[in-house]
Amino acid sequence: MNRRHLLGAVTAMLMLGANAYAADKKAFDEKAFDAAQAAGKPILVEVTAPWCPVCKAQAPILSTLKGESKFKELVSFNIDFDTQKDLLKKFGVQKQSALIVFKGKQETGRSTGDTNAGSITTLLGKAI
Repeated sequence: MNRRHLLGAVTAMLMLGANAYAADKKAFDEKAFDAAQAAGKPILVEVTAPWCPVCKAQAPILSTLKGESKFKELVSFNIDFDTQKDLLKKFGVQKQSALIVFKGKQETGRSTGDTNAGSITTLLGKAI
């Protein structure tokens, strides 16, 4: 297999993984968010943009973490940076690739531009 074939195969695998993760994302829903907060659930709000390379780098990390039993109760919502400007104001977000965690109604942490699996794991842990 030459480099071109290998590169094509790797690119295809990454795109499939990103597409699978995109299908896993739940669009932000005010009623569902309020219900999760009222129930005291751990919550992750992701602010993403389809063109954002940092968001793409975060995607497989978050997908893996969401599959761990430690985070099985985590309720995740996605806000589109380009189209949901009202929600950006509500959450005080100025950049894509923002991750915000809540423990019920209490915000317990946030980060922007982080692609380190360890620190993202720590951040999500603040919601548990």
